[in-house]
Amino acid sequence: MEHFIDVVLPIPLEKLFTYKISEQESDFLKVGMRVAVPFGKSKIYTALVYRIHNSPPQVYEPKEIHQILDDRPIVTAVQLKHWQWIADYYMCTLGEVVRSALPSAFLLESETLVLPNRIEEIDESQLKDEEFLILEALRHQSALKISEIVAIVDRKNVLPFVNKLVEKRAIQLKEEIYEQYKPKLVRYVRLGEAYDSEEKLEELLNSLTRAPKQSQVVLSLFSLQAKTKKPIKVTDLEKESGGSKAVIKSLIAKGILDEYQIKTDRVGYDGSGQIQGQISLNNEQQKAFETIQNSFQDNKVCLLYGVTSSGKTEVYIKLIEQVLSEGKQALYLLPEIALTSQLINRLQAYFGNKVAVYHSKYSIHERVETWNNVLNHQEKAQIVIGARSALFLPFSKLGLIVVDEEHESSFKQFDPAPRYHARDAAIVLANFQNCKCVLGSATPSIESYKNAKKGKYGLAEMKQRYGSVLMPEIELVDIKEATRKKRMKGHFSERLQETISEALNEGEQIILFQNRRGFAPIIECTACGHSSQCPNCDVSLTYHQFKNQLRCHYCGYYMALQLACEACGNSTLDKKGFGTEQVQQELELLFPEAKVGRMDLDTTRGKYAYEKIITSFEQQEMDILVGTQMVTKGLDFRNVSLVGIMNADSLLNFPDYRAHERSFQLLTQVAGRAGRTKKRGKVLIQTYNPYHQILQQVSSTDYEKMYEEQIYEREQYNYPPELRIIKITLKDKDYNKLNEASQWFANSLRNVLKDTVLGPEFPVVSRIRRLYLKNIILKVQKEKPVAQTKNSIKRIEKSFNAISQYKSVKVIYNVDHI
Repeated sequence: MEHFIDVVLPIPLEKLFTYKISEQESDFLKVGMRVAVPFGKSKIYTALVYRIHNSPPQVYEPKEIHQILDDRPIVTAVQLKHWQWIADYYMCTLGEVVRSALPSAFLLESETLVLPNRIEEIDESQLKDEEFLILEALRHQSALKISEIVAIVDRKNVLPFVNKLVEKRAIQLKEEIYEQYKPKLVRYVRLGEAYDSEEKLEELLNSLTRAPKQSQVVLSLFSLQAKTKKPIKVTDLEKESGGSKAVIKSLIAKGILDEYQIKTDRVGYDGSGQIQGQISLNNEQQKAFETIQNSFQDNKVCLLYGVTSSGKTEVYIKLIEQVLSEGKQALYLLPEIALTSQLINRLQAYFGNKVAVYHSKYSIHERVETWNNVLNHQEKAQIVIGARSALFLPFSKLGLIVVDEEHESSFKQFDPAPRYHARDAAIVLANFQNCKCVLGSATPSIESYKNAKKGKYGLAEMKQRYGSVLMPEIELVDIKEATRKKRMKGHFSERLQETISEALNEGEQIILFQNRRGFAPIIECTACGHSSQCPNCDVSLTYHQFKNQLRCHYCGYYMALQLACEACGNSTLDKKGFGTEQVQQELELLFPEAKVGRMDLDTTRGKYAYEKIITSFEQQEMDILVGTQMVTKGLDFRNVSLVGIMNADSLLNFPDYRAHERSFQLLTQVAGRAGRTKKRGKVLIQTYNPYHQILQQVSSTDYEKMYEEQIYEREQYNYPPELRIIKITLKDKDYNKLNEASQWFANSLRNVLKDTVLGPEFPVVSRIRRLYLKNIILKVQKEKPVAQTKNSIKRIEKSFNAISQYKSVKVIYNVDHI
């Protein structure tokens, strides 16, 4: 009997591929293991075993696998089921989900190795200069990678030369697989076995009297062993003895010390900090905790709606405590990596080394270690804190999922596929894992709140701030009037300047929010009105004063700031609009004594950048923190008494049906950073339209009114949660071809689906990275089976791809577009 496996390749192809295996391999292999398989002419990919069976493929002759890469599955059956759901629901391929879900170290890379052919004699006079250089290099090295040949020949395209050498039989090509993950090995030392007895030890110390440095190292080793009773690291011995690496090396060479290595995790709990005892909840928290427990008993997801600083984290900790006592794991999802650094410290204060972290700022090695710890149900990974990618970890005993700040749009992945929403995927995962799920927010999303109102979710409410602290006083400042009367200094109204001065005089801290990074979004010529545009995208370049550059925030293109207008040569250029850099500069002029910090994408690129800024602000090394929406999300600063919003109108006037909901959430969240201890905080919102309904609702913190208005409007104009939206984006370099193709696609949708089809139309930014974009919006009624609609769209796409002139047009689906 023949044996076969179906595998998932980490590439965007719809179907699974079948490979032939032996009987022994069939007995050894399990679903969820990795195998290296040949694909195409010479590529080798890492694939995931999806099914083991005895049915040969009908259409092609199956190849044999290259090698088995695991001793046991690294992906669980529940994970595969969940990934398949993500692929089906969000209209992408399972291969794309696997590529996104697995740490890149697990997806081994195939690289072409060039080897010399020692058997053939080569006539060197027939070789070109580049070919001769390659062969000359191979005389000194056993093999070369293509990337190394590029450096040797100093040309980008070296494949023609490599192919010519293959034809002349001068070289051979070999596909090689490289394991990317390398365990971290820490060097330890101990006294050599020969010196176990007291006599030998005495002899050794006498013999070292002439080598005081070596003697000091040995004595320090004894001292450390007496203190810690743990294995001694080479680095610790160096520090304790004051000896150099060379001294320790010579002792190891003589056999006096034995060196050995222990595999350790790159990220771990250092053991510092006092572990706190049982957490105690106040009356309101206890009531919310009990409501959540009742929802869990009815097998419902529960929404915890608690105002800012009401103590939601303590309720989560109590729920996690309960889950851990049952021997299960907990997953704590956050929308922003910036939040993890504050939360890690809070959770480690209660749970010590049981907390693991997983997000994209960690290296591939650190992510592999967390993956393995979760898979093996290690004590150090009982609680996992992470951004949306933590959802893909191989949990075996998941007991609770906490989705904090569930309203955040950061939970939605936009590029590349899978374009999933972590909150919705978490609810489905909780269902598959048969575990509990709690969503938390001070400003719940319209969808979640509607589900709670309808009784689909449980609803626990906390309307009071922890410790009976008052909600901040919110004041709207009319900058239209202030600008008319010339009472603005830069972008600061007199009222905002006064309150900043008062807060600084009282030794309190301030957060200023401006939702745009850089210095100025547009640099415009005062004579002809020309502004520098990105050559790859349909946007103007943003001025960044720190590097004196104009940058594109879509593709990363940058150029030096021009001294004169590129169109007319005029030397006076005007800066329009303002970003966080400009706010920071104005503050330094207005308040020279104050220490001003900035938190945006430009200042948080490093691995520990978030942590440094947050810690520095917590320890009051900064007086004022200027930031984009990173500063709005769940951060807890005890000494902030004032929050200033530089311009609220830029949020409100956005072409999106969610603009008002988002504005309310963002402004309420940023207001919630003020006055989190005894003194009542103050929030100043600068606006040109203080009578706008959303700003009035923010100033009175009336979430219910905002919800009712938004639901009414969405019902009137047919927008979620009344129905589902699928956004289809078509991309191509050719403007005319894209117009034709998108019209064909939209007409086909109208003919087949009979649903509301809007478009095709160009988005606000209609060209990104030299590709033109056109959107088609499909509104699907709730009562209509969504799977049927998706199948119809896929059939239309197959017909579309069969048209030869449209082959280059890329089709992208965004289900539940937010």
